[in-house]
Amino acid sequence: MYQKYQTDALVLGGRENGENDRTFALYTREFGLLWARASAVRKESSRMRYALQNYSHASVGVVRGKRGWRAAGATAVTHAHGDERAVAAFARIAHLVLRLVQGEEANPYLFAALAEAHSALMQEKCDAFATIEIVCVARILYALGYISTEALSSALFTHTAYTGEHLLEAETMRDKLLSSINKAIAETQL
Repeated sequence: MYQKYQTDALVLGGRENGENDRTFALYTREFGLLWARASAVRKESSRMRYALQNYSHASVGVVRGKRGWRAAGATAVTHAHGDERAVAAFARIAHLVLRLVQGEEANPYLFAALAEAHSALMQEKCDAFATIEIVCVARILYALGYISTEALSSALFTHTAYTGEHLLEAETMRDKLLSSINKAIAETQL
């Protein structure tokens, strides 16, 4: 008997598998990055079809089987909607996470940074999408050990909020943040 886990997940992407199946890249709070296969999810009658859209936030039931993870039910928390520039910003963030994160390992700070960025970007009116993207990328690199807090000497890494005052602080140090981000990404050699 397999155990079913219910977890919050951000759908970072996916690929088709056969005629009706799809494999999803899910970043979860409890397991980190995992690839879960969903059977018949591309059929019109699938209940999970709309919950597991790219760049959405969902509550997903997953089961670890002999051949990997399987999605066993999902409900949407937040769909990827709103300003297309904000959705594109989260798509770039998701692509970076898929490039940098390998294997399953829980990282609560990284999940919180991604989930908060998703919430901030998917609001009806998001004007600061560029700043949110920069701060989120810096937090991803910090969570994975590519940037140290001493390098930036900022309070941006002590929390995961994307509120006005935090974004204002990021705007004042935008050049330093971009320089550190570019240097860290270049050093990953990925």
